[in-house]
Formats: sequence, C-alpha cells, structure tokens
Amino acid sequence: MKKIILFLCVFAFAKAYSQSSPDSTKVYKKRVLETTEVDFLSSYYSQDGDNAAVSGGIGTEELTDVTGTFVISIPLNDDDVLTIDAGVSAYTSASSSNVGPFDDGPADPFQASSGASASDLWANVTGSYSHSSDDRNDIWSAKISVSTEYDYFSLGVGGTYTKLFNKKNTELSVSGNVYLDTWNAIYPTELRPFGEGGNGLNNRLFTENTITGNTNYAPIFSKFSDEGRNSYSLGFGFSQILHKNVQGSLALDFVQQQGLLSTPFQRVYFGDLADSFIDNFQLADAIERLPDSRFKVAVGGRLNWFLNEMFTARTFYRYYFDDWGINSHTVSIEVPVKITDKFTLYPSYRFYYQTAADYFKPYEGALSTDEYYTSDYDLSKYSANQFGFGLSYTDIFARAHIWKLGLKSIDLKFYQYDRDTTFSSNIITTGFKFVLDQ
Repeated sequence: MKKIILFLCVFAFAKAYSQSSPDSTKVYKKRVLETTEVDFLSSYYSQDGDNAAVSGGIGTEELTDVTGTFVISIPLNDDDVLTIDAGVSAYTSASSSNVGPFDDGPADPFQASSGASASDLWANVTGSYSHSSDDRNDIWSAKISVSTEYDYFSLGVGGTYTKLFNKKNTELSVSGNVYLDTWNAIYPTELRPFGEGGNGLNNRLFTENTITGNTNYAPIFSKFSDEGRNSYSLGFGFSQILHKNVQGSLALDFVQQQGLLSTPFQRVYFGDLADSFIDNFQLADAIERLPDSRFKVAVGGRLNWFLNEMFTARTFYRYYFDDWGINSHTVSIEVPVKITDKFTLYPSYRFYYQTAADYFKPYEGALSTDEYYTSDYDLSKYSANQFGFGLSYTDIFARAHIWKLGLKSIDLKFYQYDRDTTFSSNIITTGFKFVLDQ
C-alpha cells in the first residue's frame, strides 16, 4: 500500500509540474530560416546596336556593365528574418558618352566620346523585414530601398502580405510599392546654350567649330521645370497546387507613374527642319518629350510541372498594356534537368513581342508641331528571342567551407538576347550561396 501511495504521489506531482512548466505546452515549430545565409551575386552584361536614343535613333548602342551584389538574410528569431541587399553596378557606354560628343576628335554618333557621361556607377541598398505567424500561414514583410546614380536618386518603400490555407496548397498575396525619384537632368551639349540665360550660337562650342548644313541652327529647347518622378505599384498573386506534380500561379500588377517620364539627354530629330552638323554629328532639334503620367497593367501566369526525378518544366505567359499604346506578350519556358543529386542544367527560351508607343517616331519621323515624341527604340514595335543556359551545384549539407561560411550552392547562367532590329545583348550571371556555421 505504501508503494502504491508513493507512486500516486509521484505521478500527481509530475503531472502538476508538467502543467505548470512554461515549456511543456510549447508546440515545436520549424524556424523560418535556420541560420544566416549570405549570397554573393555578380554579372557581366554587354549590348550593341545601331539605334541609340541618345543620338536620336541612330548611332551605336554599345554598352558594358559589371554588377556585384551581396545579400545577407539573418534570422532574428523563429519567426522573423532581416535581409540586407546591397549592390554596385559600373558601366561603360559608347552610347551615353555621346551626350557630349564634342569632347575629343571628330564627333560621330557611331563612335564613343571621352565625355563624363561615358561611364558611371550605380549603387543600391535595400533592407527588408519579414514576420511569419506561428502556423506559418500568414507572412508580412516590409522593405525600404535607396538607389543613386550620377543623374538620379531614388527612395522606395513597400510591403507584402501573404496568406496560405487549404493545408498550404493555396496561397494569396498582395503587395504595394512606392518609389520617389529625383532627376539631376543632364541635357545634350549643343542644347545647353539655348536654355534660359544661354548665349545660343555665341557659345564657344559653335564659335570654335564649324556648323555645316543649316548654319542657322535654332533648336526647340527648354529645361524641364519638374525633375521628380513618382511610381506606385499594386500587385496581387494567387498560387495553387493542382496536383502532386503540378503547381500554377496567377499575377496581376498595376503601376501608376507621374512626373518626369522623359529622359532628358535623349535627342529627337524632326523631319520638317533642316539638318545641322558639327563634324559627322547631327545637332539635336529637341529632346524627348513624353506625357507626365503613365498607367501600366500586367497579367500573367506560371505552370510548373514536375515530370519525373530528372525533368521539370516551368512555363510562363504575361500580357501587358499601358495608356501609351504599348501592348506586349511574353512567353517563356525553362526545363531544369537534374543530372545528379548535386548538379542541375537549366536550358531556357523566352519570346517577347510589343507594339509601338503612340509617341515613338524613328529618326526624323517626328514633326516639330507634334506635342510628344521619342526615338527610343525601347518604345518601338519589335520582337525578341532570348536563349539561356545555366548550371547549378547544390550541397544541402554545405560541406565546403570558406572561413565560417559553408557553401550551399553555386549558379552560373548565360543568356543571349536578340531583337528583330540591330539590337543584341548577352549576360553572364554567377551566384554563390553560403550558410553561416552555428
């Protein structure tokens, strides 16, 4: 009897202790991010073509750009993650160098100038914070970003809410972003003397160089009174697991832009005005003029199909339109091929087609009586093909180490892009993902 009483006392005590213990009722939940992750990303981009907007739709579009970015994702606790994304991009451009083509040697739209606009540095820092609910069915995130370049400064804020339900087979999301940009407007060299307070043809550019063609050069030029540009976006997403091997998603995005949407250093040549030249370079009749508002809508969908252990098909389609008259279609497919447990190949193809903006005119296609005009071929009618190939290495155990960082994955990708105009480009990207040892 004493043993029975002792046993009951111990059992009652243990039960009481377990009910009062602060840890006993805690349900285990997996951390959103187990450990700090560090990504190092870089890219090399080059392009060429013969329709530079800087020189009014003619001239070289040659440009090279090198970018380096690092992303640090830090778990603050089981539910919260802080991410810092910082990047620098350095470019050299024969095209933009012709903002000031008269700095050295005979000026020519198909040759680079040594002017200050021949190269530049872009920098960006973005900080984001995300919080997940205990059941991981609700995710809130917010971000702030700052970008700067020689002729603009941008401040952005945004947030996203994601809801998962139906045993996490269904996902809904809504996101919003605001970007407040300020230009430091740079104008073509030959137009600056014709701005307010300028001395026109008495400027040394014209007195020390010979104007050929129409020697009574008189461009249509005035500086922009407002150099601000604001962009507001609202996006909705829906994702559904349709089958154990098939996942589909839909996205709808709205963007409203207001302010200075013209690029101040892009020239326009009018068909009803006589041409003026210095050397081989045609002097601008005006700069690009576009409306101060633009509304964009894009709707698209993805369908990912796990075919078997080796092949997966990822397809995408998007339709876009805006109130400038552009309509576009984008179709792409990527077929990851898992050749081993650690290596995967990524062949891909993308097709793009768009109509021209209402205000686009090719070289000397615009008239001086037009209200709006641009010779930027990014706003022209064109189609484009992009072929890509990638290779990734993944080691979930991160056995390879650099200092306290375990190498989790390496990605290498190449893309070749060609329009049905003279424009073409290619880009090589690399990415290294590390996890911090605990």
